[in-house]
Amino acid sequence: MGNQGQSPSPRSPHGSPPTLSTLTLLLLLCGHAHSQCKILRCNAEYVSSTLSLRSGGSPGALRGGGRGGGVGSGGFCRALRSYALCTRRTARTCRGDLAFHSAVHGIEDLMIQHNCSRQGPTAPPPPRGPALPGAGPGPPTPDPCDYEGRYSRLHGRPPGFLHCASFGDPHVRSFHHHFHTCRVQGAWPLLDNDFLFVQATSSPVASGANATTTRKLTIIFKNMQECIDQKVYQAEVDNLPAAFEDGSINGGDRPGGSSLSIQTANPGSHVEIQAAYIGTTIIIRQTAGQLSFSIKVAEDVARAFSAEQDLQLCVGGCPPSQRLSRSERNRRGAITVDTARQLCKEGLPVEDAYFQSCVFDVSISGDPNFTVTAQAALEDARAFLPDLEKLHLFPSDAGVPLSPATFLTLFLSGLFVLWFCFQ
Repeated sequence: MGNQGQSPSPRSPHGSPPTLSTLTLLLLLCGHAHSQCKILRCNAEYVSSTLSLRSGGSPGALRGGGRGGGVGSGGFCRALRSYALCTRRTARTCRGDLAFHSAVHGIEDLMIQHNCSRQGPTAPPPPRGPALPGAGPGPPTPDPCDYEGRYSRLHGRPPGFLHCASFGDPHVRSFHHHFHTCRVQGAWPLLDNDFLFVQATSSPVASGANATTTRKLTIIFKNMQECIDQKVYQAEVDNLPAAFEDGSINGGDRPGGSSLSIQTANPGSHVEIQAAYIGTTIIIRQTAGQLSFSIKVAEDVARAFSAEQDLQLCVGGCPPSQRLSRSERNRRGAITVDTARQLCKEGLPVEDAYFQSCVFDVSISGDPNFTVTAQAALEDARAFLPDLEKLHLFPSDAGVPLSPATFLTLFLSGLFVLWFCFQ
């Protein structure tokens, strides 16, 4: 926009009106000042207004304002309504901001938890200016690049997480516990949301085979305000780098650059990427000449995508046209199924989806190293799943798995709905 030293002043020494270029510059600067997402200020004001309520507060401040009218509900409801108002005012400039979307969802949950009405009094604005003599320091502002810490501080509970994996020939476990054996030849997106893009590129495991294996993984960590610059990680078979494409091992020079990092557990065969700013851990392994992908990701991150980003194997599993049928999975392979079962049984005693995928991979490829692939995928699921009752999946003929615990949950849920309807 030109050299600021040469820009004309709003009024010249002779009192002439400001020029058009000066007015344009001022409008642009004003627009920039008002275009910044102010969600951190909303978060800080909410934490400040509820600090006394969390530590006891005065009895009068804790009554009234919510439909429930219970102790503590009124003060929290007023604070939550103020919080919601603040997020609405900054919504236009916060589109795509993880902290903003997390706050909006969290407010809804807390309003329900405290039985708050949407209409009603709000909390008074926090005092501004110098602190009173003898007053202690105010509450620290949550670190915008520490997702788990920020979420727990704002919502009073830890965040939820989801798990997805792709391994073997390849088998995809989706966020919703669907387990598919897929052909997906070529490049397919595992994830495509506002914060992450993950693409797997696969080729046939053998000439003329329907089954494929992943030979290349591309991961893009998208630019996020003060936390990280955009970073790209690309792995191929026999080439698992210990750095991003630009040679760095973290998120860059921004204040939160350390919230993204690469760790090499076993050079050339095991890389782990920590993205604390979005509550995400990714593990990439090479075994049996293929790449495996496993992720633990915050729910808010996994759900931050538009209708145009609906093709994600981690979200919907493999499209029906890309799922191997039962007859295709039962075709005679390089070694007999009985031999493959014996090899897989040693490390996978439970005959679940991981065991069945191991039998398929070993039989089709004739490579016993695929037993290690399935075992590692199961161990990742054990470490990443928040609910271990969903660890073992038992695929139906259609390839959509439900664990026994899930069937029980659905049954009990149905009974509850019937009971509720007759009350």
